[in-house]
Formats: sequence, C-alpha cells, structure tokens
Amino acid sequence: MFRPLKTYQVVVDLVVAAAFLAVALPLEFAVGDVSEGSILGGVTIVLIFAAALAIRRWSPPIALGLAWAGAIVQMSLGRPPTAADVAIFGVLYATAAYGTTRVYWAGFASAVFGAIVITVYLFSASIIGGGDLSPRTISAAVALLVAAAFALLLAWTVGALVRTALRARLNREAQEVAEADAAIEQERVRIARDMHDVVAHSLAVVIAQADGARYAAASDPQVATAALGTISTIARAALADVRVLLTQLRHSEPAGPQPTLADLEELYAQVRAAGVDLNIDVDPAPLGQPPASVQLAVYRILQEALTNALRHGGGAPVAVTLAWHPDRVALEVRNRLRPGHHPGESGHGLLGMGERAHLVGGHLSAADSGGDFVVGAELPIGRGAGL
Repeated sequence: MFRPLKTYQVVVDLVVAAAFLAVALPLEFAVGDVSEGSILGGVTIVLIFAAALAIRRWSPPIALGLAWAGAIVQMSLGRPPTAADVAIFGVLYATAAYGTTRVYWAGFASAVFGAIVITVYLFSASIIGGGDLSPRTISAAVALLVAAAFALLLAWTVGALVRTALRARLNREAQEVAEADAAIEQERVRIARDMHDVVAHSLAVVIAQADGARYAAASDPQVATAALGTISTIARAALADVRVLLTQLRHSEPAGPQPTLADLEELYAQVRAAGVDLNIDVDPAPLGQPPASVQLAVYRILQEALTNALRHGGGAPVAVTLAWHPDRVALEVRNRLRPGHHPGESGHGLLGMGERAHLVGGHLSAADSGGDFVVGAELPIGRGAGL
C-alpha cells in the first residue's frame, strides 16, 4: 500500500503538487458560473487531484482512488474537463511505474474505462441538451473515445516502460552482487586450499623431522642437528608462503610466484629428509613447458599426497609416477598405510586435491588398493600444449 521514499523524492512530489495547485486553482475559478456556487466544487476538485499527485509514488493505489474520486465529483457537479484533469495522467503513470501487479493492471483498466466514461459524459450532456445521434455525432464520439484512450494509455505505457527499466536495473544490480559474492567465495576457497596445502605439508615434514631428531639425539647428536636445520628451512619457507597468502587477504594485489615443476625436486628433498624412501618415475617426460595452471595443480596434488603419506604411512616407501602425454598428464602416488590410518577419515586434503584437479578440467581418485593407498589423477594439458 505504501512505498518507502527518499527525502528528496518526497520533497519533489510535494513541490509538484504545490505547483499544480498554483496553476490549476486560478484556471478552475474561470470555469462555470460563480453565482451558482461552483467555486467550492472547483476548489474541492483541485485539492483532490493535488493530493493524488502528492502521494502518487508513495501510495499508487490511494492516488488512483483519489483520481477517480476527483473525476466523480467533477462529473456530479456537471463541470467540463479543466486543467486539473492533467493530474490523472501523472497518477496513471505512477500506477504503471511503481504499483504492485494489481495496481499496475488497475491503472490499465482505469485508462480504458476512463476513456469510455469521458466520452459518455461529454456526449450524454450534449444529447440531453437537445442534440441528436447523427452520424456526425457518432463519428465525433468515436474520435473522442480513441483520443482519450490514446492519451490515457500513453501515460500508463510510459510508466510501464519506466517500470521495466527499473526492474532491469534491479536485476542487473542483483546479478552483479551475486557475481561479486561468488567471486569472493571462490577466492576464499582458493586461499583456504593454498593455506591447507602449504601449512599441512610443512607441518607434516616438521613433525617427522622432530620425531626423528628426538629419537636420534641420544645416539647421534649430528643427526639431531641436521634435522633441526631441515626443520628451520622448511618452517621459514612455509612462513614465506603464508605471508604471501595473508597479503592476498589484506590487499587486492596480484598473487605471488606459484610453484612449478622446477620446485618438485625441493618437495621431494623435503620428503626424503623426513626419512621416507621416495621413488620417482617420470615416463614420458614433458616435451615442452606445460601450462602454468597444470604445473600448479600437479605440484599441489603431489604435495598433499606426499603429506598424507608422511602422516599415515609411518615412514613406509612411497612411489610417485608421472606420465606426460601430449594431451594429458597422469600421476600416481602409492604408499602403505599404518593400521588404523586412512587419509579420508579427517581433514580436507582429499577434497582439496579433487578441487585442484577439477579446476583444470581433470579428475582425481583416491582409494585403498591391496593395502596401499593410491592417489591417481589425470589432468588435460591440450593436444600438443607446451610443444
């Protein structure tokens, strides 16, 4: 029934209504016989139409009702159309532009029915006054009906066009907000995945090194010293990666350098330094430079798979196989599991690896196979990509 309006909109509508009063009242006084007391009726009509104009955007249905009330009072007093009737066009415009669905169609019906009422009112007075229903009279009535319907429907149609434009703008703004929210959520998921990959892998290596150093400290202090050096190096690298991710969270800056295939040797060295027997088989080797997205996906999947092997394998040997075909790369990480351990029971590692694969259009599988835990993935690189 009532629409919320901004302050400037209320001010504009009140100013329009006041200007309408200032123009319509003098013109209304000039219509009719003042000796018959028509001034009061004219003032009443102008005030009703001015009120309709003042609230046309705040409450289109009430404004439409006031417009009909003003028209009924005007016809009941037998007054001819005057400048005050211009307010009807503003009301019809508002019903189409700002009204609910019911008010929207009520405005349309009012425009059509109002044209009929205007025609009947004007020509019935002519006939009662002694006129006849000649072909000329009928033609004039039809012409008046068409003209009145055209004028009233034109005001309503302009409002309908404004309504369509307003809804299109709202839909566009809602779509932009939804797209922005989706982009923010995707960025949060990406950063969370990167944080997990960096922190989980580094902590797994640090824990393995710390455990080994604690057991070896009593018999061989040099082993403990070497383990502490490895822990320090890995922790510093992890801290640097975390700082890059935090920078992305604080500022809208380009991402820092991402891992590539050249960084795999360092990753393998960290795992071997934790005491794991790591066997790497690359056949065939990449013939060129694979896309950066594929290199990052391969690195992160291997990083998480090797982290799981450290965490759940208890130091058992790990086999890594990479096969770089012209159109895809296939990788596999196989390791024994300690009794009672399974990478899928907790954490987000397997989920993150699957997301990494899907991001580049590939797929990933992770399952037990004869007592081994096997992570396998195939990632497309495009036919002849990187050659």
